[in-house]
Amino acid sequence: MWSDIMRVLALLLAVKAACVLLVSSLTGTGAVNNSGRWWGIVNVASSGNLLTNSKNVQLVLDPSLALLSRRQRKLIRQNPGILHAIAAGLHTAIKECKWQFRNRRWNCPTTHSPNVFGKIVNRGCRETAFVFAITSAGVTHAVARSCSEGAIESCTCDYRRRGPGGPDWHWGGCSDNVEFGRMFGREFVDSSERGRDLRYLTNLHNNEAGRMTVASEMQQECKCHGMSGSCTVRTCWMRLPSFRLVGDYLKDRFDGASRVVYANKGSNRASHRADPRHLEPENPAHKLPSSRDLVYFEKSPNFCSYNGKTGTHGTSGRTCNSSSPALDGCELLCCGRGYKTRMEQVTERCHCTFHWCCHVSCLNCTSTQTVHQCL
Repeated sequence: MWSDIMRVLALLLAVKAACVLLVSSLTGTGAVNNSGRWWGIVNVASSGNLLTNSKNVQLVLDPSLALLSRRQRKLIRQNPGILHAIAAGLHTAIKECKWQFRNRRWNCPTTHSPNVFGKIVNRGCRETAFVFAITSAGVTHAVARSCSEGAIESCTCDYRRRGPGGPDWHWGGCSDNVEFGRMFGREFVDSSERGRDLRYLTNLHNNEAGRMTVASEMQQECKCHGMSGSCTVRTCWMRLPSFRLVGDYLKDRFDGASRVVYANKGSNRASHRADPRHLEPENPAHKLPSSRDLVYFEKSPNFCSYNGKTGTHGTSGRTCNSSSPALDGCELLCCGRGYKTRMEQVTERCHCTFHWCCHVSCLNCTSTQTVHQCL
């Protein structure tokens, strides 16, 4: 009799777990979400956590950290030197995220824990979309640049463009290998996503949007050749855009992001992955989002005040501009709560002079500045 009771309880628990998984797959808001777990390497990728080969090239994180999936660890082992590029790309992406949102209520806060971006990752709002896109772009950008610098053993410059390019110029030099960056980024970044739900599709779409932005903004650079710099012939190559340009573009896409729903029009059962084309605008009157657009599926939380459940920090204590009517202005940034004003002594370097050769000397100048902070 006791064994029968245990079997019934086990069956009930199994049914409950199945229901939770079903609801999670339909809504895309399951409690367990390992998306972006690999971002945590930005806080642990120090010299003490890296193994090196005989050439002192960084190979792989200490396995005990367990922040990467098995597939991701395999990719790092297969591409010696690439871990440093991934960590550098993440650092750049976080720095750019903070710059782009420095004057917004959500200012891209980060932590020193493995969950770098906090609970915003568990949502499906515009801010979530930007985080996924900018970090994906950061990896692609850093890996592509590291290839052309010779820092990764498995890739080099992109030499596909060769020969005449025009009447007075030809392809040559060392192009940044954005194709390898995109390929590796897709394998490494997307491998952390699991499922077939709305969250899975939007994360994959925004990851690809970040990579596409880097690739589409590649710029041609040239060097002149000829007698006395006459530039009779030019050698040209393709160079990565500055990451600030990538951030600016993704920020514009953030402002015009598309709200989407999961369109179940019959998936390809022979495939192990859902088709990203099953995303469609929530408003049927809107056009389908392009591969470079950012997409989201839920409204952003209220970033005005602290909320431990949603992970929002609020804007209390933030510095604001009392004379600005824009988003950095005290009225909007402080959410109508008002602000306090204080005087602050600021010391800065000034009257700098260059001395041959080779150092710069400066004086320290102190001034009084007015600082406004949200209540």
